[in-house]
Amino acid sequence: MTKKADYPTEHIRHWLEPGPVVLISSQRAAERNIMTLGWHTILEFSPSLVGCMIASGNHSYDIIRESGECVINLPTEEMAQTVARIGNCSGADEDKFQRFGLTEEQSQVVRAPGIAECHACFECRLYDDAMVEKYNFFIFEVVKARVRPQPKWPRTLHYAGAGQFRTDGEVLNCKKWFTKVS
Repeated sequence: MTKKADYPTEHIRHWLEPGPVVLISSQRAAERNIMTLGWHTILEFSPSLVGCMIASGNHSYDIIRESGECVINLPTEEMAQTVARIGNCSGADEDKFQRFGLTEEQSQVVRAPGIAECHACFECRLYDDAMVEKYNFFIFEVVKARVRPQPKWPRTLHYAGAGQFRTDGEVLNCKKWFTKVS
């Protein structure tokens, strides 16, 4: 077995990113925006709560803070270039739906639009803002979820830092070792 080597703590995201990179769409009055986000986590199953770290310097921060809602959209590997490009420009300067040729999809519960090209859209309302001021950490409740039935396991993007994404690999079935399966 190879011995572990020291690793720079500021680069641990390469190993610990919590899940797939998502596109957060938001809307305030007639202004809409899309941002790329990799810092999110599931907090509760019912109600379905998701925590997202949205930096206060990000244009979406104020839109979401004011509107109290957003849509978490799940892109797949075919959208990697678009996802990277969205994360490297500001919605304060341009309409990202228009610039990247994305189709606005009307949400069913919230005002913010979904993104039709994404595999899934999770409509969210701000559930708890207690950690927003200090940590930029928003807690959302998913109030409506829409997911394409196929493929069952889409190849999603996972950011490894330094402009690199990984994708999901094969699905491993370990159910026979679980005593609790949900």
